[in-house]
Amino acid sequence: MNSAASGLMLVANRASRKLGYKVAAQLGIGFSEMVTKVFADGECYHAFPEAVAGKDLVIIGATHNENSFQELLDLIQGGRFWNAASINVIIPYLGYSTMERAKPFSFEIPKGITRARQIFRSRPDFVAFVDLHSEAIMHAHAGEVRTQHVWTDTLVVDKISSLGLADFVLVSPDYGFSKRVARLASLLDCPHTAADKDRYDTDKTIVSQVSSVVRGKTAVICDDMIRTGGSILQTAERCLHAGAVDVVVLATHLVLAGEAMEKFQKSPVTRVIGSDSYPGRESDDLISVYSVAPLLTEVLQRHLHLV
Repeated sequence: MNSAASGLMLVANRASRKLGYKVAAQLGIGFSEMVTKVFADGECYHAFPEAVAGKDLVIIGATHNENSFQELLDLIQGGRFWNAASINVIIPYLGYSTMERAKPFSFEIPKGITRARQIFRSRPDFVAFVDLHSEAIMHAHAGEVRTQHVWTDTLVVDKISSLGLADFVLVSPDYGFSKRVARLASLLDCPHTAADKDRYDTDKTIVSQVSSVVRGKTAVICDDMIRTGGSILQTAERCLHAGAVDVVVLATHLVLAGEAMEKFQKSPVTRVIGSDSYPGRESDDLISVYSVAPLLTEVLQRHLHLV
């Protein structure tokens, strides 16, 4: 451990403990396990395992559900209460990230923005987000917090390259994600295209067509997250109708809500690739999970001047 790293303390909310251990190992420091217990009335007790004062506190915490979100806020506020020198937060997956704006006169709450504001108002010094659905989330503060959007491009390129695909094309499930896919395609030196998608309800979409550029190739459908899988599975069907010989799906955040896994298992998709940003995802016969830990380690090393 170098002298700079000796002043670090790395913790995580319970959802991101596994990822926290991986990042700590790559930083060459021990992972600090929070002391936690739940009282009979449901209240949750937290204590740092050692003194935080004067240390650069690193907190890794996905906010995929209400408890994990509240726990992250508690850890940030606890670090401030016990006088950490700095509080540096990595959010591998941000819940409500697709709700970054409210439709006019809808009176709906844009929780992507309001939740991000709560995180910023808990007074961390630095917050990094991984593959956000919208960068608007990063600007939900008044300039007091340093933020960073961590793109997983290098990890994605390495993962696709490792598949050994001879002839493939990257496909975006909609035009909104096509710039990211075009960037990945330029790094991989392969063609790319986008599907025509229309959304007609909160979780319902229609994919009408995919370009014939996929004919005779393996279609690699890329997205930031798989929630219910509806639009991606429609895109997969359209790719096959357009002449693709195989379909692989790649997304950073494997939410896989509801019956998504069962849908993919019955679909023509031969492989689903994603990261460990969303808690609890493990590789199996269909899913291949890679870790964002190396990338998060690099982010922390640069931010905290460890290299």
